[in-house]
Amino acid sequence: MRTDSSPGTLPAREHLPAGDAGTPVLDVVIPVYNEEKDLQPCVLRLHDHLKRTFPYAFRITIADNASTDTTPQVSRRLEAELPEVRAFRLEQKGRGRALRTVWSASDAPILAYMDVDLSTDLNALLPLVAPLISGHSDLAIGSRLSRSSRVVRGAKREFISRSYNLILRGSLQARFSDAQCGFKAIRRDVAQVLLPLVEDTGWFFDTEMLVLAERAGLRIHEVPVDWVDDPDSTVHIVKTATEDLKGVWRVGKALTTGALPLDRLARPFGDDPRDRDVQDVPRGLARQLVGFCVVGALSTLFYLLLYSGFRVFTGSQIANALALLVSAIANTAANRRLTFGVRGRGGAVRHQAQGLVVFGIGLALTSGSLAALNAASSNPAHSTELAVLIAANLAATVLRFLLFRVWVFPEQRDGSASTVVASHTPVPSPSSPTYSMRQPGYDTTRFRAGEAADGTWRDATLQLQPVRPHDTDSRDYR
Repeated sequence: MRTDSSPGTLPAREHLPAGDAGTPVLDVVIPVYNEEKDLQPCVLRLHDHLKRTFPYAFRITIADNASTDTTPQVSRRLEAELPEVRAFRLEQKGRGRALRTVWSASDAPILAYMDVDLSTDLNALLPLVAPLISGHSDLAIGSRLSRSSRVVRGAKREFISRSYNLILRGSLQARFSDAQCGFKAIRRDVAQVLLPLVEDTGWFFDTEMLVLAERAGLRIHEVPVDWVDDPDSTVHIVKTATEDLKGVWRVGKALTTGALPLDRLARPFGDDPRDRDVQDVPRGLARQLVGFCVVGALSTLFYLLLYSGFRVFTGSQIANALALLVSAIANTAANRRLTFGVRGRGGAVRHQAQGLVVFGIGLALTSGSLAALNAASSNPAHSTELAVLIAANLAATVLRFLLFRVWVFPEQRDGSASTVVASHTPVPSPSSPTYSMRQPGYDTTRFRAGEAADGTWRDATLQLQPVRPHDTDSRDYR
């Protein structure tokens, strides 16, 4: 892992301190609602697995979502019997609300959750959290849709799951494969910044979290899992699907309008080679060229359709000017958002004004070409006019891209620091068997991407000493 600070390199991910010996490395949250039957065998099985296989200190937190059966009593009994188990009760339902509350208050550097039915094989737990402990990734998810996953479930749930993930890929451009698997983990320093941006409190919570993390440039690690469907699951498929689709619409709208402050999250947790200032290699040029060509092709088609429509009612010069004006406004807006990645409304008017100047240059080229054609032929065919306009637009397109890249949407190379909410006041470890958690305060601290709050660069690897099941310590691991 790179640790030097020579020119052209970036700092390693910020070191995750292990904290006191009594602080667990991993906090596994199990959100439950009326699970009096399955809760105890689930927790005992998970506890036994972690004791035997997990090399660091851990905690299991039962997050009771306002259960009305004997789930709270079962939770408190498990807490009393097992030192690594904590019970927490919320008076409101919502899996997302439970995860947000417990994760925000946890002092463990790695936060995870899994469904109470333990449908996912627990052998995937250590591979899930290992990339987070090492600092390689920011979030990790179990995937039932990976080629090497082994899944047993009915055709109905298989169809719903794959359809939902296809919807996410088509509408939100999600690249992760499985949003719904109840087997996920996140680094605490990432959660402190990401969770305040997640609005959903129900089943769409983790999908929204993943979409925002991906859009912000965070790294999501996927682990193939073995998964067996629980036929007694209490999830209401139709209601959950409806709420998920509403969430997709809300998040998609927020991303389109630039309402989410994702710049606070833009790769603050690791070294990204795309951030390097490499000589003679313009950053993002290939991607911008592809985006500009796609937008340009669609804009040209739009322009030609407009010109053909306006040509019915007016002369060629006026039709060309009107068609070029309308298509230029649409072209600038599309390139602003899709090609050069400018979000939000800030500077939109200025960008459109500069785009109109570029439009003027294109107008001069196309109008000059039409004038030359009319001078050469008194009554040119419509197909000839279109051919001349296409040639003129190709020349104008090259100039337009250069002006867009250098003048309208120039890259920011002033060394300005990205802003990230990073400082967090941890909640002290509770001493009583039953305790309540509170939302910690968030202090806003500015520092450069990948830089620690004290201005130093730190090694990414979490330096921890393994804690074996037979190890003893006089301090309370709770």
